[in-house]
Amino acid sequence: MAKSRLELNFVRLLSRCEAMASERRDEGEWRLEKFVGALEEMLTSIKKDSSSKPSPELLIEYCRKVDFLKGLLEAEKLPSPTEKALANQFLAPGRTPTISKERTPVTKTVHLQTQARYTGEMRNELLEKTTGLPNNLGDVYPRKRKGSTSDDKQSSAELDAMLQHHHNMQEKLAEEMLRLTQNLKNNTLAAQNVIKQDNQTLTQSLKLADQNFEKLKTESDRLEQHAKKSVNWLLWIMLIFVCCTFISMILFIRLFPRLR
Repeated sequence: MAKSRLELNFVRLLSRCEAMASERRDEGEWRLEKFVGALEEMLTSIKKDSSSKPSPELLIEYCRKVDFLKGLLEAEKLPSPTEKALANQFLAPGRTPTISKERTPVTKTVHLQTQARYTGEMRNELLEKTTGLPNNLGDVYPRKRKGSTSDDKQSSAELDAMLQHHHNMQEKLAEEMLRLTQNLKNNTLAAQNVIKQDNQTLTQSLKLADQNFEKLKTESDRLEQHAKKSVNWLLWIMLIFVCCTFISMILFIRLFPRLR
């Protein structure tokens, strides 16, 4: 199916937003946020357009990319690099290229770039916390103020250990979320099976009730016919009895005349 004009404009704007996201932007840059808002409005219009609606897989991919750009902007607004890196971990980039010229999805490249940038910011922040000292304590700790090689190595080792600890915590959190998701999936499947069995039992009960109703209707018809037959026989018997009585009276009158 050929793409509509609205979808073509959406793809062009999405490609432009991905290119802007891959570049280093200034703090006061506002165009990307406005473009992402326009993408959301265009995506809503595409979903409502029933005449030239794209395939469900392509529509899901569009939603994934728009959500990724939106989450990327929200992560950049967080105060600390640790929060930015954690929020970046939960972003899901697109799986397919937006335009045919791309070999790999731009959102994956942007995801890796932002992850490396936030990791560097975390390293710099931890390094400043480890080696930085107030000015009024410079005379008390001259080795820290001068910055010897051994202290730098120790600070680097501590920094790596802290980064490894944060990485392990993120992996544990991801494993816990995966486990909870798997449990939720299993519970949903179990509930689905129970509901399916209940539906089958209910269907069988309805079929049995219909069969019993048909049998009851048949028996009611037979009983009604039998009752009609019984009434007919009784009527004929009474009629025959009346006729016999009448004939007997006539014979009795003929055989025994009245005395004079």
